[in-house]
This record gives sequence, structure tokens and C-alpha cells, in this order.
Amino acid sequence: MKILLKSARIIDKESEFHNTVKDILISDGTITHISDQLGEVQADKVIADAYVSQGWTDSSVCFGEPGYEERETLANGMLTAEKSGFTHLLINPLTHPVTDSKAAVTYIKDKTRYCAATAYPIGALTVESKGEYLAELYDMQSAGAVAFGDYKKPISNSNLLKIALQYTQPFDGIVISFPNDTKIMGKGVVNEHIEGTRLGLKGIPALAEELCVARDLSILEYAGGRLHIPTISTAKSVALIAEAKAKGLDVTCSVAVHHLHFTDEVLDNFDTNYKVLPPLRDTENVLALRKAVDNGVIDFVTSDHNPLDIELKFKEFDLADFGTIGLENVWGILSQYTTVERAVTLLTAARKRFGIATTPIAVNTVADLTLFTPEGTSVFTKEDILSASKNSAFIGATMKGKVLGVIANNQLILNE
Repeated sequence: MKILLKSARIIDKESEFHNTVKDILISDGTITHISDQLGEVQADKVIADAYVSQGWTDSSVCFGEPGYEERETLANGMLTAEKSGFTHLLINPLTHPVTDSKAAVTYIKDKTRYCAATAYPIGALTVESKGEYLAELYDMQSAGAVAFGDYKKPISNSNLLKIALQYTQPFDGIVISFPNDTKIMGKGVVNEHIEGTRLGLKGIPALAEELCVARDLSILEYAGGRLHIPTISTAKSVALIAEAKAKGLDVTCSVAVHHLHFTDEVLDNFDTNYKVLPPLRDTENVLALRKAVDNGVIDFVTSDHNPLDIELKFKEFDLADFGTIGLENVWGILSQYTTVERAVTLLTAARKRFGIATTPIAVNTVADLTLFTPEGTSVFTKEDILSASKNSAFIGATMKGKVLGVIANNQLILNE
């Protein structure tokens, strides 16, 4: 198959063609020509005036399968990601059984083998994600796992985190530690702030996150190793991680796109789609996150995509599960808060961190590309949801720009 990208603006700091407008010819999955103007070319598909970058990576996605196929299957989840601009996905072990063995990792790799995007399982750090004993970390990495963490479950045993950081060093494993002190969180469901108090909802203090971040960084400084702290949500977490990076500690962090966009003021209608963990914070914390996205303290942005069926969300706010989908909205939201170049960096940086090969846009390289535009605005509706589950916090939100599709694994996936 031949694909011609006419007058494509290339956004790729690793490419000699960065920030230039070129014609790009792709033949059977390989970039064969890049030129100011290719002239008359026979192609199966011509796409004009798109922005093009290296394929984007999402560092935190849940799909459900195996075990929770009613929430999302791997097949539809991967297609949703592809149409949202992602060619690489880190799949959380929120499955049944939990992805805590070589066989479980292999299952996900095999089921997604022929997709345009590539799945990279995150192995559970502990057996069944119960927080008691380390899982088969080395075996899982050998099978294709790129990191180890228990999704939305903190490592309450400090010594276990220390051992995990030490154990993974010989094979360069990455430990993911979700920062949330469950004792301080208690029965909280929203941010501990005036908005939650006004609504009569129990609060989750920022301290619940910040204590864990401080502890994890102290253990990292003592034990060494490689640590990733996902979906931070407070200004103090940002400050603690910035300080750790200045010391030279091997730590990265991410922020969920909904934490960049929403404050806890959206909770007025008790819409459970806004019930997420960590909770939506107040304006001061959200502004600190946006600043950290621009100055580089936050390494990458994630959808933290968590499909949940209606039985888990359509109930009283206190009883509903935490989580929102968001793959479809990452570009439309992120592009509102930073430049095109910075947004692309935030959506591609996870590849190097998790050992995924990068392919700069150049002649004779494999085409692994995201096609998009930063132009135009639209309102996201329920009909725009591609996921099987509809628990989206972004219904009614304004999107900026649009994802056109991806080219990866010798496949073209477009939003027609």
C-alpha cells in the first residue's frame, strides 16, 4: 500500500525535517521519500495538509480483557486508541485474572499482535495486586512487560517497595508506585476542599498523595532503581519530584489529562463520571500541574483511560467506582494548554522511558506516525465516544484540533 502525505507539517525534534512542510511517501510501511514536492505520484491514499509526528504513546490504559470484556475488549480498545492517535499503549493489569505472570503478559501480546498500535503490558508488581508478595517480575519482563505496578493500589509496605527497586535493577525494570495513603484517604471520594464540603461529600486530602510521593522518593534515594509515579495531582507533589530530579534520582511522573482540564468545581451535579482517583483538585493545584507540563517536571500526559460499565457508575456518588475514559480526548484537551511541539513531546516521551524504540521521521525508516491538526474546535458528545463503556468526564467539553489517524505496522487507520 502506498500513502502520500501532501504538504505535511512535520513535528519531530529528532528529525532533520522538524517544523518543515514536506511531501512524504510511504510504501508498504516504510517512508521512501521526503521532499518539498513529489509531483505526480501514484498512491492508494492521499492525505493533504496534516500535521505529522512520531506515533504517540499512552502510559496508562485499562481495557478490561481478560475478565472484564463487558467494559472493553482488547480489539475495540486498541482501535479506539488508534483513532485517538496512539500507536503505543501501556496496558494496566486491571484484569481478571490480574496480569501477574508470564502467561498473562503473553496473552495480551498475542491478542493484539495484528493491530496497528502495539500493546505493552504493565505487569502487576505483587501477586494478584494484593500488595503482599512480589510477582514474577523478571519472567514478565522477558515476555514483554515494560514496567510493574498495581493499578490504583498504593504500595503500603515500604520495605516491599525498597525490595522491588533493588530487585529490578539488574534487568533495568521500572517500578510504578501509585501515591495514595489509604488510611488518610479513608472514605473520601472528592478533593478535601470547600467544594466537597459544600456538597456534603467526604474529602481526600492532598496529604494522602504527598506523603506517599515523599516516602517513595526517599526510598528511591536509599535503594536506587527506576521509579515512575503516575497521575500526580497536587502542587506539592510537583515540587517534591522537581527536587528529586535535581538530586539526580531516576524518577519520572505523569499527569492524567482530566486533572489538567477540570477542577473540583464541576462536581455540582454529582455526576459520577467526575469521580476519579486521585480526585479532581482545586484551581491552585490545577494551575501548578499545567505549569509543570510546560516546564518539564511532568514527563508525560496520559489518558488514564479506565472503562467502567454503567452498573459501576450509575449510582450514588459515594458508591460509584473511581474512573473515567479519556483516550478520545487527550489531544483535544492537551492542545489547549501548551504548544503543539510541547504537546507532541508529552505524548511521545514515554517511549524512551519504557524502552520502546523511537523512529524519527526520515527516509528508509518504518512509518510509525500520528496524523493530526491543532486547528478548529468542537464539542465532545456521547456519540463521539469510541469506547464500549461510556463513562466519560469529557461529554460537553470543548476540544481543540482533531486527530486524523495513525500509520503504524503497515496499516492506515483514519477517522473518516
